[in-house]
Amino acid sequence: MPPTPDWGSLFELTVHPLELMLRGSTVYWVLFLMFRFVLRRDAGSIGLADVLLLVLIADAAQNAMAGEYRSISDGIVLVLTIAGWNWLIDWAGYRSERLRRFLQAPAILLVRDGVPLPRNLRREMITQDELMSALHQQGLERLDQVRRAQLESDGSISVVPRKEDK
Repeated sequence: MPPTPDWGSLFELTVHPLELMLRGSTVYWVLFLMFRFVLRRDAGSIGLADVLLLVLIADAAQNAMAGEYRSISDGIVLVLTIAGWNWLIDWAGYRSERLRRFLQAPAILLVRDGVPLPRNLRREMITQDELMSALHQQGLERLDQVRRAQLESDGSISVVPRKEDK
């Protein structure tokens, strides 16, 4: 017969809540800044904060469930800290234009009036094939059909075709 669980220690905090909050906050900000400035194009079409929140909460919750922490309460404090940062950043970005400009990467122009901008393509490490793939997804075959193409803050490439002459 298996031993009886120690129900009291299941919810007992084994790490000081402020330490958990500091650890969660530090990891959140390091990853947020890394995604914001280094891995921009890899974030895809879902928001940066969404990816970050899911990864960190999954890890924190996994540690709480698997016993890396000694109690569920430790994991809950960490998960709530991470979710709190995510909510606070969304709220602050909504309320402040200045902060929103910092939190969201600006769009980078890749093609202007059918002419690719090699410096911007090189800086964002976008190959000619990747650029043409984005054009093809919009039903365009050639660069001269493009008025503007830009790398958006979420990592996607948006394309504005030239108007057809009638």
